[in-house]
Amino acid sequence: MKKIERLISIVMILLQKEVVSASEFSRLFHVTKRTIQRDMEALSYANIPIYAKYGAEGGYALMEEYKFDKRLLNHKDIENILIALGGFEQLITNQEIQTTILKIKGMISADISPKLELTFYDWAGRNQIEEAILFIKQAIEKNWLLKFEYVDQKGNITSRIVEPYKMHLREMHWYLFGYSLEREDYRTFKLTRITNIQKDGFFVPRSDKVLEQEKQHNEQQNLVSVELLIDVAVRDQFIERYGNNAVTKVTSRSYLATIELPMNQFAYQFLAGFGNKVKMIKPKAFIAKYLNFLEDTVKLYK
Repeated sequence: MKKIERLISIVMILLQKEVVSASEFSRLFHVTKRTIQRDMEALSYANIPIYAKYGAEGGYALMEEYKFDKRLLNHKDIENILIALGGFEQLITNQEIQTTILKIKGMISADISPKLELTFYDWAGRNQIEEAILFIKQAIEKNWLLKFEYVDQKGNITSRIVEPYKMHLREMHWYLFGYSLEREDYRTFKLTRITNIQKDGFFVPRSDKVLEQEKQHNEQQNLVSVELLIDVAVRDQFIERYGNNAVTKVTSRSYLATIELPMNQFAYQFLAGFGNKVKMIKPKAFIAKYLNFLEDTVKLYK
């Protein structure tokens, strides 16, 4: 963290908390107490009314008249922000998020905690994903061209040079949306399919509307309506994903699910994950391709 960012963070924290010790600031920013002391001197020279309180409960504080008016946000607003930030911190942890959470927590009483918690899978590969996310985030902010190799769903390997514009999380998978110089069009890349990523110069952001292009690109994916006979044991998973209206009771043990899926590897893998708890009823063309997928899988064991 740069010094100016640390100074701003110190002020934001002191705006919300009565007293913060030098030790607490030192642990938060991973610097020495002497560095914190110099930061306080710099803020004082900038006419920020910081003063030191001595004793067992001592530390640094701001003059009361300089405090932030919290009436713009009530406790429920702040609690909701903490819930969202807490969930995001599990997916990608860095110093910026931790500092932001600390600032927000300083706006509410210490005995108040969110009543809703978010918990995500703690996959072993998450640390490597976080490194890639932070690198791509930096590339987006600094307009770096990215060069990498990409493995598509069929196993084809291609070299890409991409202008990165946005990342998004979809069903626990991170994706990069950017402009592919080879394809001369916008593309979406799954992060775990990207290898050997590196900076390859700079680019000037395009004048067209990137968000509109992203929406159009996502809408281009052709979806097929399929009917599935599903076992009661997996009914909850279809309701969570597609809603109650997508599932109709047939017997006490079976249900009919009508959903939309792309006719590709992702859909086949999704269906195969249910094993013998799901049987496709129609359409025939989808069934034929799905059976080919299953047969190719079985061949690996023959």
